[in-house]
Amino acid sequence: MSKISVAVDVIIFGGGIAGLWSLARLRQAGYQAVLLEANALGAGQTRYAQGIIHGGTKYALTGKLTASSEAVFNMPNRWKQCLAGNGDVDLRAAIVLSAHQYLWSTQNIASRVTGFFASQVMRSRTQSVDKKNRPALFQHPQFRGQVYKLDEPVLDTMSIVRALAEPMQSAIANYQAQSLVAKDDAIEVELLDGQRVIFKYQTLCLMAGQGNAELLAQLKLTRPEMQLRPLQMVMLRGGLPGMVYAHCMGASVNPRITISSHRDMNGDIVWYLGGQLAEEGVNRSADEQIQFAKKELAALIPWLDLSKSQWATLPINRAELKQGEGKRPDSFSLDDTNPGVLTAWPTKLALAPMLADALLARLEETGVRKSASCELPTFPKPVYATLPWQEASRWN
Repeated sequence: MSKISVAVDVIIFGGGIAGLWSLARLRQAGYQAVLLEANALGAGQTRYAQGIIHGGTKYALTGKLTASSEAVFNMPNRWKQCLAGNGDVDLRAAIVLSAHQYLWSTQNIASRVTGFFASQVMRSRTQSVDKKNRPALFQHPQFRGQVYKLDEPVLDTMSIVRALAEPMQSAIANYQAQSLVAKDDAIEVELLDGQRVIFKYQTLCLMAGQGNAELLAQLKLTRPEMQLRPLQMVMLRGGLPGMVYAHCMGASVNPRITISSHRDMNGDIVWYLGGQLAEEGVNRSADEQIQFAKKELAALIPWLDLSKSQWATLPINRAELKQGEGKRPDSFSLDDTNPGVLTAWPTKLALAPMLADALLARLEETGVRKSASCELPTFPKPVYATLPWQEASRWN
C-alpha cells in the first residue's frame, strides 16, 4: 500500500481525556491538529479513574488550602459548564454518575475535627447534611459520624472520551504502536487498516500518560523524566446497598477510603475503592489488599453484610513529570525542554481543561502557525477501551 503524506500543525499523541480535550480546543482555535493513539481511546489512566471532578476539598482536609486544592478549586464549575454545553468543549453527551459526592467522618475525634476544618476552609463547596437528607447508607442507626455534601460531580470516564472523540473522529487515528518512525519534522505510522501515513508537523505534543516514556525513547529524547506512582485499587460487587460516592475522612491529607460506584457488564453495582487504602495497598499482595479492604469497610460501615460480595484488585500506575523525592505534582505538567516537542501530564482528571489552556498559550508563544486548510486521509473509525470492571477476566 502506498504512503500518504499530509502536513498538519500539531500532532497530539495520547487518546485519553487530556489529549482529546486538547485536540478539541486546538481545532476550535484554528490549528490543523490530529490525535494519534497506539491503543484504544481511553485505554490508559483514563479508564482506571474514578471519574471524580475534584474541587480541592479532599486536599483541604488538614484545615488549610494546599497547593493541590488551589490548583483544582475552579474545576467543578468549569466542567459543569461543559456538561451544560456552555463551556470550552461540549460534554452534553457525557454521563453524570452523580451531581455531588459526600465526605463522611467516623466517631473518631480526629476524623470529626478534620471534617469540621474541611467544611470551614471549603465553605462554598460543602454543607453539613442532616440525618433525614443523608444517603441511605448513612441513615443507619449505627452511624455516629458527620456527613458533608460536596458540590463536585462524578462522571463516567468513557462517556467523556466518547463525547470528546465523536465530533473529532476525522482527526483521530489509532495506529500500530511498533510502526512509528520518527523523521525530521515528520512522523510515519501504520494505521489499523494498513494505511501508512507520513505526518509532517510543526509541533508534537506527547500526552500519552505512561506511554510518554516510550514515545520519548522513539524520538531519541532523554528528557523530561517521568515518575510512576502506583496504586492498588479494590473492586467489589454483589450484596451492595446502592450507588455510593463518598470519601471517609481520616487524619491525613488523603481520605482514608474513597468509594465510587459503577456498573459491571451485567449492570450490577460495583464499588471502586481508592484513597489511602489504594496508596498504601501497593505494599500488599492482592489477597492482603482485599483482606485489608474488608477490615476497613467493616470498621467504617459495620452494619453492611458483604459476606456474599466478590472482590478483586486493580493495580495501576499514575504517570507524572518526575519530582524531587517522588512527590506528587501540585498541578498539571507541560514541559518544553525539547524544541518542537511538548510533553504533558495532566496529573489529575479534573485538570484537563487547564492543561489545554496552557498548551494553547505555549503554541501561541512559540509562534506555531495556523495552516489555512488540511485535507486529512480517511481514518478508520476510532477504537474505544472498555472500563476494567466491565471485563469478565477481572473477576476470575
